[in-house]
Amino acid sequence: MQNAEQSFKKPDKRRIVRSRIKRRLLKHIWLVRVGLITLIFLGIYIFYLLASLIFGRLGVTSYLGLIGDFIFTPTQKIQTMEDRTNILILGKGGEGHDAPDLTDTIIFASITHINPSLSLISLPRDIWIPELRAKLNSTYYWGNQQKEGGGLILTKSTVESIVGQPVHYGLVIDFSGFMKIVDVLGGIEVDIERGFVDEKYPVVGKENDECGGDMEYKCRYKTVSFEKGLLIMDGETALIFVRSRNAEGDEGTDLARETRQQKILAAIQTKILSSEVLLSPKKMLSAWEVVRESIETDVDASAGAILARRLFQTRNQIESHILSGELLINPSIQFKYDNLYVFIPQAGSWEEVQSWVEGLLFSN
Repeated sequence: MQNAEQSFKKPDKRRIVRSRIKRRLLKHIWLVRVGLITLIFLGIYIFYLLASLIFGRLGVTSYLGLIGDFIFTPTQKIQTMEDRTNILILGKGGEGHDAPDLTDTIIFASITHINPSLSLISLPRDIWIPELRAKLNSTYYWGNQQKEGGGLILTKSTVESIVGQPVHYGLVIDFSGFMKIVDVLGGIEVDIERGFVDEKYPVVGKENDECGGDMEYKCRYKTVSFEKGLLIMDGETALIFVRSRNAEGDEGTDLARETRQQKILAAIQTKILSSEVLLSPKKMLSAWEVVRESIETDVDASAGAILARRLFQTRNQIESHILSGELLINPSIQFKYDNLYVFIPQAGSWEEVQSWVEGLLFSN
């Protein structure tokens, strides 16, 4: 026992410290790798390639410059107001639909540059715009009738007058592109909070079908249903989920549809930032091809790189809101609005709505 005690040596503290550091580095090295790959793929393949599409092929200098913009996010290269950049997201029917330029998805997105976060505010498509004598969802159409590219310009200025905030950039995607993006990503996981059945979901291409004299025009519709719980959706299923508007009960309202649209956007963002996509150059390149064909935007190259970084940083800091409730009303006197179902501001002007939006964005 005495010999054993005498042969016992105190541990080398420096060796223990080195060993601990080594174990920690090995344990977390995958985080470093994923972080670097995220910077490369998210910054280059999504926003860099989108920007290069819009402005032509970029040289090595511009290429490296965009990587620098993504990493260092110089705010002087992007439009901001009070350290925020606001983007209008529009979803339109596109080719094959009865009204291809009507934007039934209208979302005002605001990104902060300090302590990055993302706020999404859905606007009802039925808001009445007196200057156009039409609904908000038709401003994109009427703007394009005036001049090429005028749809995005007019809709941005119209939304600015409603929310009381500048709209720095705009993005328009058609439904076919939406489906392709989801499919390219390998589907998205969505948590359905309330199941529903819609027996009057429109069949594309049969909007004007006479249905063989059927006075109820049943051939123009099909029945779709969703059960509560997690569901992996392909592009077609995701599109049905966000477009359905004739279900019985609460899920048959525009409010419910806007909530589902935000849920799908969040699911797409989650999938894009997953290792399954970030570590797959094939999926990234395929997504870019779809983006190139399906998206109209005025986001320039540097702004695209900076927004890519900000969106990555806000992946766990997203708030969703819907303009509705006491701030909007459906007027009972319809003849003033060409007998259309519309929403107008409860207060008679947009001041209360603008105060509400300001409170959401600047209360913290």
